Amino acid sequence: MSSLPPTPVDDHAHESELTWLSTRELASRLARREVSSREVLSDQLARIDSVNPVLNAVVTRDDGRAHAQAANADAITARCQRSTNLAGSGLGRLHGVPLTHKESNDVAGWTTTRGSKLLLDNVASEDALIIARLRNAGVVSSGKTNIPEFTAGSHTFNNIFGTTVNPYDTTKSTAGSSGGAAAAISAGVQASGDGSDMGGSLRTPASFTNIVGMRPSNGRIPHALPANPWQWLAQTGFMARTVSDVALLMSVACGPAAGAPSSIPEPASVFDRWEFAEPEHHEPGSGLTGLRIGFSTDLGGLIPVERRVADVLGPVAGVLAAAGACVDETLPDLHAADEVFHIRRAYDFAVDYREFVRDHRREVREAVVWNTELGLNLKVDDLIEADQARCRLQASVEEYFSHHDLFVLAASQVAPFDANIEYPHEIDGQHLADYLEWMRAATIVSATGCPAVSVPAGFTADGLPVGVQFVAAPGKDVELLLACQAFEELTNHHRQTPVL
Repeated sequence: MSSLPPTPVDDHAHESELTWLSTRELASRLARREVSSREVLSDQLARIDSVNPVLNAVVTRDDGRAHAQAANADAITARCQRSTNLAGSGLGRLHGVPLTHKESNDVAGWTTTRGSKLLLDNVASEDALIIARLRNAGVVSSGKTNIPEFTAGSHTFNNIFGTTVNPYDTTKSTAGSSGGAAAAISAGVQASGDGSDMGGSLRTPASFTNIVGMRPSNGRIPHALPANPWQWLAQTGFMARTVSDVALLMSVACGPAAGAPSSIPEPASVFDRWEFAEPEHHEPGSGLTGLRIGFSTDLGGLIPVERRVADVLGPVAGVLAAAGACVDETLPDLHAADEVFHIRRAYDFAVDYREFVRDHRREVREAVVWNTELGLNLKVDDLIEADQARCRLQASVEEYFSHHDLFVLAASQVAPFDANIEYPHEIDGQHLADYLEWMRAATIVSATGCPAVSVPAGFTADGLPVGVQFVAAPGKDVELLLACQAFEELTNHHRQTPVL
């Protein structure tokens, strides 16, 4: 990687009364016609112009197309009688809200390079399902955000767009693979956005940038034809500055789909809860009362965690207990998770990238080559053993959630690291074998199939964000978000925004 000098963000970064609004608040103002979509878009683009030269979060723009969408949204609004809660108007709940999208999520008419020069001319013919649902809800697509090459690894850099850096310290990584989206949300470009997560790609960037990142249960936002509908390890999902905004985006993007046999049959409206929309009507933290929660920063010693991260997370158990949760150190047996994750990831990489590696090996990042060739070299016995390990893991998870509601651990084993390195090679002196080792707090959870959320938990002594990870039983996504919102209400770490 090329060297990145420490660079301060522009002392005169554009900021307005819209900059730090939540998505809910912004959508409400648009619905009441207190502000137009064109005004909101212009404000967002001004913010991008102001902070992006240093952060390098937004890497694709089509301002003309975005302005045309915003103008159309305003014209439709002008013709409709709308109430403040958008009911009865026929317009989407996000009507006129501008959002950038993760670069790897297809937006019709825009390139999807996946951070590789081999795909510079790859123009999407249709929207990915998550994008289609956002746009059906009224979103104005205003750009795309940076990712690692082929979304591999949890540090956002590639040979097309360069490196995305952290709004809290521009010498540090913003993690990945949804690192561009995380930086944009944290920096006030927008309050929420889409991403995806195989091994922590929503949760780790959220931890690094003091925002919320949710990996949903498989089938919440379905994998549908013509993509592989049986995919389960990678999930699309959302990040936001608040849990409430994650719930809002889930309320428009979830639900069954044609050609998606693994869809969870519940409608997206299960996320449309008054607790998210009107939190002032309940006691802060009440969503934790009576929950049975297992807590261990390092999963009982299963993973190494930086001391400075563990120090920030130490008080979390006390916060949960003070809110009325029953907190202990009981955890599910997760020893089979590493085998499940590594073999399934290798298989999925072989499916997705085998032709690139075979035909263009020299033009593909070495980590992608390594992971893809692991998949190409798998034997039948490996796949059988991985299936058996997954069965053991499933049994352990089901048994655990028969007597607990959540388990809680570090969202990331490390604090944001030097943006000049590809990945951390050690944790407090303990050598790490490969580029996945430092991500095990996330990858182990991915293997379980459980929904998981990273929530801001505080800051290291030198001001770097640290997230805590809440995990619930598969299918308990709504209950998980309610618990996370309760923790957020009691701690308010998300209110400490970066100085830009």
